[in-house]
Amino acid sequence: MSKILTQDKLKEIISTLISDSKRVVAPVSTAGKYFYREVSNSNEAIFNSVIKPTNSIKEFFFPQHEKICNYCYSGKELIVSDAELFESEQIIFGSRPCEAAALPVLDKVFSWDFQDRFFQRRRKQTTVITLACVPDDFCFCTSVGLSADNNSGADAMLIPIGNNEFEVRLFTEKGKLIFNDKIIESEKSGDVSDSPKIKFDANTVQNYLSEHFGDDVFDRLSIKCLGCGACTYVCPTCHCFDIADEGGASCGNRVKNWDSCQFAFFTHHASGHNPRGNQSARQRNRIQHKFRIYPDKFGSILCTGCGNCARECSVSLGVLPYVELLEKKSKSVEKSKES
Repeated sequence: MSKILTQDKLKEIISTLISDSKRVVAPVSTAGKYFYREVSNSNEAIFNSVIKPTNSIKEFFFPQHEKICNYCYSGKELIVSDAELFESEQIIFGSRPCEAAALPVLDKVFSWDFQDRFFQRRRKQTTVITLACVPDDFCFCTSVGLSADNNSGADAMLIPIGNNEFEVRLFTEKGKLIFNDKIIESEKSGDVSDSPKIKFDANTVQNYLSEHFGDDVFDRLSIKCLGCGACTYVCPTCHCFDIADEGGASCGNRVKNWDSCQFAFFTHHASGHNPRGNQSARQRNRIQHKFRIYPDKFGSILCTGCGNCARECSVSLGVLPYVELLEKKSKSVEKSKES
């Protein structure tokens, strides 16, 4: 038996949460594009398995701009106080499974050598309800061990049945609390779309990167990269940030701001030297980090195969062309060794 929810009941749940002062996030339509945004009423939320929102849900756990402390001088005394932690209850509806799958990956980053209580608090206060998606040509979740109905990082999942109904799969207590008595038992079940075909072998890519740091793949493909950083901003797992003091001479805030390894000044030294002085070196670092460095350190790939990086790239680059070509070169090397 499956658990079934009608779209009217789903909207009722969202309306109740909003009226209870909960922060509700869902895909919305803005100027012909789709974004994950906080909604003020249930009619704003769009539940369509085909749409691919431009941004990532990571910004609701790791904001683009976040205060971490305040400072102020009182005479000659410097007074420092912690910024307030996120206290609202937050529910994200309609997340793509590959977005939710990024959260356990980011958990490792923000609890490794330092416990980032700002990120951890938002994680604790948030419930994630995914929507089984319909992959497009940019998707490659299966190549990194995921699928169109993967439950990693999700508290519950909605699977469209048709006739404005969803099958509901519950994974955690937080997920169960959201739907409570609004779901019914049924013989119906949702139809999950076929996951995208596997486009490369991640282990092959990781091994090749370990032995071919200076491969010319990066020179060949990166020539068209604009260095705009869009790929990192829409990526659900990219997490680079800068810490800066903003304010006046007497009072201000210490803040975290998103940064990107694709920006020319990201590794620019005060001496003027830049160890990653061109886009090829910056893209090499990005691919090495996602498919070799992070897996070596934490045991998982720093990529969920969402395709955002290419889908939102003005020159349609992203990570997939690199790893596909790296795998191809690896097979060529192995073949030459055999002969």
